[in-house]
Amino acid sequence: MKTMLLGAIALAAATSAGAAPLPLVNGGFEMTTLDQSSEFGDRYSQQQVTGWQTSGYNWVFKPGEADTVGGDGEYGFLSLWGPGSGVANGMPAASPLGGNYIAADGAFTTAAIYQQLSGLTVGQKYAVKFAYAGAQQNGFSGPTTDQWAVNLGTTIPTDGERRNNFNFAPSVQLTPVLSLANHGFSGWQTAKMVFTAQSSNDILSFLAVGTPDGQPPFALLDGVSVSAVPEPASWAMLIAGFGLVGFASRRRNNIVAA
Repeated sequence: MKTMLLGAIALAAATSAGAAPLPLVNGGFEMTTLDQSSEFGDRYSQQQVTGWQTSGYNWVFKPGEADTVGGDGEYGFLSLWGPGSGVANGMPAASPLGGNYIAADGAFTTAAIYQQLSGLTVGQKYAVKFAYAGAQQNGFSGPTTDQWAVNLGTTIPTDGERRNNFNFAPSVQLTPVLSLANHGFSGWQTAKMVFTAQSSNDILSFLAVGTPDGQPPFALLDGVSVSAVPEPASWAMLIAGFGLVGFASRRRNNIVAA
């Protein structure tokens, strides 16, 4: 019984460890080259977000700056509509996590932000969780829509695929569409998507998808995490293991009482 009990505990520990977060780098976008809001990536090399790459018109904003001081980029200053820019659309000073967040134009020079993960198990399911929202660039007017095309796989979704009737790879998943009124803000949402690893070094990518052109829709992103999804059989073994622990405890108590 002692051997069985130790085995059950070991199994429980191993199963729990399988769901531990993977070593995703900078999922909250706190580590940046510059201590200021700005465009980042290949197009604006002064600013980099550690662990992430992009060639699109994508920005990183510090708390309280998106609708106030804004940031600088390749085409100059940019900010979003919000209370700080004179529109009471409910946009808070910070994301639910309170730190930096990404703002990506979904209809202009659009390209994904992405990061390659290592140590994945081929065929294993992984849960990608994140917070997202929709906003509009200050200085423009009209209703807009926003969503994210997300993939954990060997390909990165592109704007060309979006414009070609969303002809993405089968593994790409889309968040619900956020429809905004003029100068609007959607409120922060949360999402969980499950992907099956195609290689040990799959790429996690987020492509902003927005409409219309010329009224810049911006998709916001924060709090990205990735964790392995335990298989149903593992859950059953975990429950059985805890059952053995409970049985052994009751048996010991009965012996003492006798």
